[in-house]
Parts: sequence; C-alpha cells; structure tokens
Amino acid sequence: MDEFYKIKDNTITLFVKAVPNSSKNEIVGLFEDALKIKIKAPAVENKANLELVKFLAKEIGVPKSSIELAAGATSKIKYVKVSDCPVDKFENFCATLNLNK
Repeated sequence: MDEFYKIKDNTITLFVKAVPNSSKNEIVGLFEDALKIKIKAPAVENKANLELVKFLAKEIGVPKSSIELAAGATSKIKYVKVSDCPVDKFENFCATLNLNK
C-alpha cells in the first residue's frame, strides 16, 4: 500500500478521494493510496471542496486557514495541504482512524 500522506518541511500533503452528495460527512477509510472521505455537499460551485476543508480542519484539529486544496478542485482525487500542524498531532488523528501508514 502506498502512503496516503507525505510530510515535507512541516507541511502534510494528504491524498483524498472525495465522495460528494453523501448522507453525512465521514472518513470511510483507505481507497488505494488515498483517504476516502464522504462529503454532504454537492459537487457544484465549489461547495464540496469548501465542506471538505471545513470537515478536515475540524477532524484534524487545525484552523480552516491551515487547510489548502492544492490540486484536484474538479477531480475526485484531491491533494490537500495541511500546514502549521505538528506531526504528532496529525499522527494522533491517523491513530483515531485506525489507519496504518
């Protein structure tokens, strides 16, 4: 299994498979080398992307300003950068998901 995130220069890059129009926001698990996340918002007018940023910030425990959609705005596979997040805090987030890197 490939890693679903990379850490470089205090920035964490997450590889996310987003599933818009879901019944609720939730992290489902791993899908190949990406973290599969269901998002309630529809994939129109950037609503799902904004909801994804808000949801990830809450789940990881960082401000929304620390989450940046780096690539994949119109794709289901997205690259999300998390800045100003201590690595141990991110690893604790991963541990709560019972995911193995």
